[in-house]
Amino acid sequence: MVPELRYAPPKAVALTARRPLRGLRTLGVAGAVLLVAACAPVGPNYVRPAVPVPAGYKEARLQGSTPGVSTAVPSAGKWWSIYNDPTLDALVSQVAVSNQTLAASAARVAEAGALVRVAGGEQYPQVGVGSIKSGKRNRNDFGLGVTWELDLWGRVRRDVEAHRATASASAYDLAGATLSMQAQVVQAYFGLRQNDALIELLQHAVDVNAQSQRMVQNQFTQGVASSANVSDALARYTRTQIQLGDAKSARAQYEHALAVMLGKAPSEFSLAPAPFDTAVPVIPAGVPATLLQRRPDIAASEQRMVAANARVGVAKAEQLPTISVAAGIGILKGPTATPDIRAVLFSGGRLSAQVDNAHAGYNEAVANYRQAVLDAYREVEDGLVIAANLAGSADLQAKAAAAAVESNRVMQNQYREGVADYPAVVDASGALLDVGQADLQLRLRRLDASVNLIKALGGNWAPMPAPTAR
Repeated sequence: MVPELRYAPPKAVALTARRPLRGLRTLGVAGAVLLVAACAPVGPNYVRPAVPVPAGYKEARLQGSTPGVSTAVPSAGKWWSIYNDPTLDALVSQVAVSNQTLAASAARVAEAGALVRVAGGEQYPQVGVGSIKSGKRNRNDFGLGVTWELDLWGRVRRDVEAHRATASASAYDLAGATLSMQAQVVQAYFGLRQNDALIELLQHAVDVNAQSQRMVQNQFTQGVASSANVSDALARYTRTQIQLGDAKSARAQYEHALAVMLGKAPSEFSLAPAPFDTAVPVIPAGVPATLLQRRPDIAASEQRMVAANARVGVAKAEQLPTISVAAGIGILKGPTATPDIRAVLFSGGRLSAQVDNAHAGYNEAVANYRQAVLDAYREVEDGLVIAANLAGSADLQAKAAAAAVESNRVMQNQYREGVADYPAVVDASGALLDVGQADLQLRLRRLDASVNLIKALGGNWAPMPAPTAR
């Protein structure tokens, strides 16, 4: 409700013929004030535009029960809990608190909320003290003054609506940035754990190749092996040492990245090595209709549509007459109230161009919203097909890994029994290393794909809550 102006009657000993006219003018101003709230604001009221909503995802048919995968359901608001890793839970819980990129986004939300309050302040009278104009001849006086532009056409109300929607979009942007940063932390953590397993695998290969290199060198000294054998053994040993160094470097870089994402200096953060045994979860995709309620970027895009729609009303109201009231209580002349009505007769096309600009801005926002929806559908479809194809590759990789393990076991037994020489053991170990590296890489790709699919689905299995205006 717009507050009503109230004026105390002037103190006078006798009434003149002009006093009733002044009272009628004051009553007229008060009546105009009461009419403001009853006037609907000009411009279109927001209606969500139609967007295509398919009945289901085309690639969802590829999802099924895959052996060896987790089917855990994440707890509310903590989608990363689906991976069932307490260390990961502890890391991701720090993101919203400590990440500086998100702190900057949160500041932008606060800025937008302040602008809502700035716009809302125009709905109320502005009260001040100082020089005022009073009396029939508009003489200078000193006292308490009130000025108020009546929001007869809803310009201020539409402006508040636009700022409130912009603030909501900023809040949804923060939610989207938080989801993206959480996904980066999860993927960096998986990358670090994959390198933990790779380092262990490469260290075993280095030990095997070091022993082989020593044996070949001794055989060369005894004249049993050739210099080519020595060079080959040294090359194997050196190659695995280089790979081990690269894996250690990559692990350190993942650790540094995690530190920064958690708002810490790299020197202040470390994670002890741990097994890379996270199961790949099954992600419930749901139906496309729910995607519009889950994804923060779609919600932010819609709020920008709401703001653009409200700005059409602001531009249209600028074309209409304005009514303002100046009132006050002076020391010399007492209370006074003066209405002021203004209308633009000619603006050189400026005001109509502002309306055209606002309409074009709304059309742009609608197109961006529809594109955001289409992109969201595409990302989910991509995520589903990638996850399904990687699951198929995992089956093939499991067969290759089982064959390599069996070959290495046989060669080890034959070497102990004196049937096979050590170079055959080295070859089998090298094959096991290659298969092991491929297996680790595939597991990381599958986990990364699951994170990307969760992010494409909005990060949660519930609608986005409406942001709270600040």
